[in-house]
Amino acid sequence: MGKINGFLQFDRTEIAYRDIKERLGDYREVTLDKTVEELVQQGGRCMDCGTPFCHTLGCPVVNLIPEWNDALWRGQWKEAYERLEITNNFPEFTGRVCPAPCETSCTLSINDAPVTIKQNERAIIEKAFAEGWVVPRPPKRESGRSVAVIGSGPAGMAAAQQLRRAGHKVTLFEKNRKLGGLLRYGIPDFKLDKSIIDRRLEQLAAEGIMFETGVTVGEDISVRYLREKFNALLFAMGAGSPRDLPVPGRELNGVHFAMDFLGQSNRRVSGEDYQQKDIIAKGKRVLVIGGGDTGADCVGTARRQGAKEVYQYEIMPKPMEWDKPWNPVWPQWPSILRTSSSHKEGAEREWNIETLAFEGSEGKLGAGQFRRIEWQPGEKGARPSIVPVKGSEFTLKVDLVLLAMGFVHVEHGRAVSTPQLALDERGNILTQNYHTSVEGIFAAGDAMSGASLVVRALNHGRLAAAAAHEWLGGSGVRQL
Repeated sequence: MGKINGFLQFDRTEIAYRDIKERLGDYREVTLDKTVEELVQQGGRCMDCGTPFCHTLGCPVVNLIPEWNDALWRGQWKEAYERLEITNNFPEFTGRVCPAPCETSCTLSINDAPVTIKQNERAIIEKAFAEGWVVPRPPKRESGRSVAVIGSGPAGMAAAQQLRRAGHKVTLFEKNRKLGGLLRYGIPDFKLDKSIIDRRLEQLAAEGIMFETGVTVGEDISVRYLREKFNALLFAMGAGSPRDLPVPGRELNGVHFAMDFLGQSNRRVSGEDYQQKDIIAKGKRVLVIGGGDTGADCVGTARRQGAKEVYQYEIMPKPMEWDKPWNPVWPQWPSILRTSSSHKEGAEREWNIETLAFEGSEGKLGAGQFRRIEWQPGEKGARPSIVPVKGSEFTLKVDLVLLAMGFVHVEHGRAVSTPQLALDERGNILTQNYHTSVEGIFAAGDAMSGASLVVRALNHGRLAAAAAHEWLGGSGVRQL
């Protein structure tokens, strides 16, 4: 695949970003597009390796990466797009927000810099939209069956599109005013402009998918009613219960969940009304607790809102610093320190920090109490334990704390409890081949797996759609 010895002739070119001073003044996407020549060269770096680990191990949707890299090198852009859409409904999403496990498992990552798979993927789909190759694909015949998909994030959107293309009538339910779920309300515009979601929704609507927004299933409409109106239900509500921090002072005004902050910011940017009290970082000392992607998104958003200072604390140890281009644990995902574009915009990051309490006056946050810790390995496979560092306690003056410590499980509202869906030990919807414990109800994405990647949710949506299609009596399951 690609150019013979291209990986020796061409160096990897990293993602380029807009100037920090410029991008902090708006919410436009921070990345810069590469030239066609650069993209073609990067496609040419793809090796003719016997086993493409990027495809078989790294990519959750099993993208045909070597095939569309080869087409890119040959200038066959439409062919590249046609190979890409076979496995991925929304490469414009994954090409922007996926952490690219495919690249860490690229064969070149054994001792060299991997192919720029993520950048190539984004370039191919953007070319396809620009050329008008992305068109509605309504079913050739109707099945006479109907499916309600609850949740319009990546899993729900992918499932809805697959089921509709199989000939089923599909209605996509979303509790918010606009569709997109986490993509719209959890990821900042500077990483994923919301027009990218809207143009894909136009395709879904043209294919015949019906949308019902502002509807909370289990509250505004019962599961029982949906089961009477539809032949099957597919739950893709995500893992909506955030991990809390039960310490003294948690109730103070100024301590918020990250998703409340990010969702409100995205609504404000788009001009969408909201009823909640403003959560704004302007002029404040902001602390983000949690070192993952959501925490980084909070950092970038706080900086754009004009925060006075931004800190990010993580209770886990600092990952290994790695400045080499190859993967130290190939082909697995390496646990190494990653610095996002948001971190480069300004934040003081620390690890091994435990939060003890929040303090304030008249119900308003003013400071936090913390201490440094060490992690002691557990014996005989037991979990590691926290060991406080003696005399390491300290106080940090803060006006706004954002809890970005992940999610515990799907929300246990009436949508889950009324049909009495079985849950696993972590509180997620229990499934077997995407079937829940209730006949005719399926689940996909973070609602069944717990919080994970957009690309995994997308894959779950496709596979759950195939399972539902088969249960509905459809054929050609693997072609969905």
